[in-house]
Amino acid sequence: MLRICKGWQNAMHLGKSVLPSNIHTSAACLSVQLKMPSLSPTMSEGTIVKWLKNEGDRVEAGDVVCDIQTDKAVVSMEVDDEGILAKIIKPADSGSIKVGELIAVVAEDGEDWKEIGSSTASNTDEPISSTSVEPQSSGGTVAGTAVNMPSLSPTMTEGTIVKWYKTEGEAVGAGDLLCDIQTDKAVVSMEADDEGILAKILIQEGASGIQVGTAIAVMCEEGEDWKDVIIPVEGKVAEPVIEVESKPASVPTPSVVTAVSVPFIHPEKTGPATALLLSQYNIEPSKVTGSGPKGNLVKSDVMNYIEQNKLTAVSQQVPLPEVLSKAEPVEPSLTRTVKPRVGYTDMELTNMRKVIAKRLTDSKQIAPHGYSSATASIDQVSKLRQEYIRSGFKVSINDFVVKAVATALQYVPELNVNIIDDTPVSMPNIDVSVAVATDAGLITPIIKDAANKLVQEISADVKELAGRARENKLKLDEFQGGTFTISNLGMFGITEFTAIINAPQAAILAVGGGRTIINPDTMKPETIMTSTLSFDRRFIDEALAADFMAVYKSLIERPELLNAGYLPSVRTDRVSAQVQ
Repeated sequence: MLRICKGWQNAMHLGKSVLPSNIHTSAACLSVQLKMPSLSPTMSEGTIVKWLKNEGDRVEAGDVVCDIQTDKAVVSMEVDDEGILAKIIKPADSGSIKVGELIAVVAEDGEDWKEIGSSTASNTDEPISSTSVEPQSSGGTVAGTAVNMPSLSPTMTEGTIVKWYKTEGEAVGAGDLLCDIQTDKAVVSMEADDEGILAKILIQEGASGIQVGTAIAVMCEEGEDWKDVIIPVEGKVAEPVIEVESKPASVPTPSVVTAVSVPFIHPEKTGPATALLLSQYNIEPSKVTGSGPKGNLVKSDVMNYIEQNKLTAVSQQVPLPEVLSKAEPVEPSLTRTVKPRVGYTDMELTNMRKVIAKRLTDSKQIAPHGYSSATASIDQVSKLRQEYIRSGFKVSINDFVVKAVATALQYVPELNVNIIDDTPVSMPNIDVSVAVATDAGLITPIIKDAANKLVQEISADVKELAGRARENKLKLDEFQGGTFTISNLGMFGITEFTAIINAPQAAILAVGGGRTIINPDTMKPETIMTSTLSFDRRFIDEALAADFMAVYKSLIERPELLNAGYLPSVRTDRVSAQVQ
């Protein structure tokens, strides 16, 4: 999404090289554009099936605003910022919409969404062409087709080229793998849509931060001279022609006054309206006492400070330079940035780890976590596992845990939900996500319909999915979705731990390793395992969590119940138990 700031139409008359370095901080960001995203590697246009938000509705980061029909399926579109849906540009069933075309506008907090909506409606009818931007090209005479960085997930904004499978001059068929791309969630292979010759690779392996839509390669038709292909270059802004009106010699030419620009840095965790006031009145943020959450500055804090100190706005002028120089193209760095420091080294996070950090932080901040632990004997499961192994099925304790969780969700379906628009929605299938650690970060491949699978089938699925996850070969539908997550650290010697809920799910089970104790009742050695349930306390209370953990414990200690079908006695009636 693209932020549109007040005064951008006037700024377009000036080349980027003439704008002061602080102009983006002193301008009031009023709205956020929602454009038709590229939701699949082959998508070039889409159709809006349904708007899930109306004009004037509030949207939060991660909210689904509309369903879009791509070239393959209907996919939900999420927003990245919060605000008010000010204007829907493209209503539902408005036909095919090109990728990148404006479909709606979201107003920032504190702004008049009706005014922004009306101004957006008028601006969409008036094309702005004050500065000519013409696509540039270099070298060659053969017209080629640009291959752009695709959007391989709904939240992807940039990617990294991990590996090229084709070399320059090599023939490419429709469906052939061109390259591997590191998205914000996993490494995904990009396929070619058409056949031809890979004429030029524009972005080399290892190049990171490549924005979606950026040209990464050029292809040409078979039989054409691929070495003589036209290489596209990013469009450059043409220099505006400044006409100087002739004046009589007797009239003195006024001297040019150079305005002093006041550098300003947008304070962290402040809204656009607050930052604008700080910039306009040249106020040091540290001098204002914040009354917002965690001491953050809000607009009223700055207004009170201005009133108390009787401050006036500082006018800032932007002088026109005498000569406009062309912006020099900046070559993208192809190597990973490592900044040496005294005593430590900064290591740049991958896109995947950045997204993991953001989503886990959001989960802890939005969902109040409740916890419930249970310790179960795994002696019977271990004996049954040996029977499977002797029969040729190399199953693990974790495979039984997956089966036990899926069966427990049949008994306690209240936990098999997704939280959508702050409402728990019951899921028709039990799809268990299993956390797998990879070099790139944590990923959760999904065992689909786990409740109706045998333990050996679950084992085969886990091995196959975990192997492809470590090779970064999972498909999108194999790790996106799921109704419940299991994180098992028992193989790493961890006795017990707690995990963070994998939104939009409502619960996650953290499984520790087995340990031997002396049973105080039998005075014999016994192997036990502790599991801890983290649940969203807004929708699941302690009693419901206890029901789930009691059923789960029974299934682990009595594995013969895993394939016995539904038995009402497995889930204890709380009312009857209290009476007894």
